[in-house]
Amino acid sequence: MQKNPAECTTMADVRVEIDRLDRALMTLLAERWGYIDRAAEIKRPLKLKADIPARVAEVRENARRHASELGLDPDFYEGIWAQLIDHAIAHERSLLGEANQ
Repeated sequence: MQKNPAECTTMADVRVEIDRLDRALMTLLAERWGYIDRAAEIKRPLKLKADIPARVAEVRENARRHASELGLDPDFYEGIWAQLIDHAIAHERSLLGEANQ
């Protein structure tokens, strides 16, 4: 049975909920990765590069804004998103044959 933080009375309760959320986050990241693959498929015939700086800036700003709106540290979460973006761009470059660029 899922509990909110206030309903957790033991560290075991807290750990169960953190593990549940970690799994949910991984599921969402896996879903996001599917869109990264699809982006590369769409970019190929359009001859678009993996790295589109305006979009990178937009995604990073979205991460900052969402973090701030949720009371989270925008610098920290933008940093996490920067790593996600860098990893996605490297993957797209590989799929698009840009790996050596």
